[in-house]
Amino acid sequence: MSPTMQTAPQKWTYAAFRIVTGFLFWQHGAQKLFGWLGGDQVELASLMGLAGILEFVGGLMIGLGLYTRFVAFVVSGEMAVAYFMAHLPRGLWPIQNGGEAAAFYCFAFLLMVAMGGGSFSLDRKLRA
Repeated sequence: MSPTMQTAPQKWTYAAFRIVTGFLFWQHGAQKLFGWLGGDQVELASLMGLAGILEFVGGLMIGLGLYTRFVAFVVSGEMAVAYFMAHLPRGLWPIQNGGEAAAFYCFAFLLMVAMGGGSFSLDRKLRA
């Protein structure tokens, strides 16, 4: 079903999914960049620092629905790279290698690439 043909409950559910996913992703960036929420601050000029920037800024933009398709494409790729670099070497299955979150985020963001920001997003406001 195309985003324009969604029913009201589908629009609200997708908006909630996008906002919550962005908020949860933002927290990963906050941990890496600032050591917030029980995380360890990483060196900004490192691969983990770049990941933190993408997660912090990307999570905020996804949550707000701002440039959703582009940002979701970038962070989906980040999560694919994270899975293959950090998790796959520890085992084949995500449940074994600790990569469930990376795999889930990768595919959740691919959905957002296809769906866009939805009805309740800044993308929608900017188009109007």
